Amino acid sequence: MCAMFVALIAAGAFIKIPIPAVPFTLQYLFTMLSGLLLGGKRGCLSVCIYILLGLAGLPIFAQGGGPGYIFQPSFGYIPGFAVGAFVTGTIANKKSRPGYARLLAANFTGLFIVYLFGMAYYYFISDVYLGTPIGLWPLFLYCFILAVPGDIFLCVVAAILGKRLIPLIKERRI
Repeated sequence: MCAMFVALIAAGAFIKIPIPAVPFTLQYLFTMLSGLLLGGKRGCLSVCIYILLGLAGLPIFAQGGGPGYIFQPSFGYIPGFAVGAFVTGTIANKKSRPGYARLLAANFTGLFIVYLFGMAYYYFISDVYLGTPIGLWPLFLYCFILAVPGDIFLCVVAAILGKRLIPLIKERRI
């Protein structure tokens, strides 16, 4: 199951909707589902394996791969995916059959973490590495306002899928 989610996250990186600054992909959907369906630890493990493969040189990130990718301003979202998957999975799986409210709360908490990591890293790398500081308003506009509506939709989709699939995974039907 972990390997399947590594593959899904990698595939999700290639399903892109172009927007300024931060590309919108389906990576977040699959990282969130990895936490929901595998639990916090295994979900995080799946994302960490994905990160290691990308940093090792496989072009599986939204804009390539390799160790130099850490200098991309959008790289911060990627470790945020790992922490987000852990938190999402931990919150959702405190109950054996979580309801929509718990799943949505877990997804939105994970989303907050992903954006916190992503925006903080974008701000840091723009200032320190690129030497082009970005103000808080442009950062908020490009790295949150323009990107978050699609991710909110993905939170709802993941809650619907999670509600249906979590019982099946726990009963080992999948």
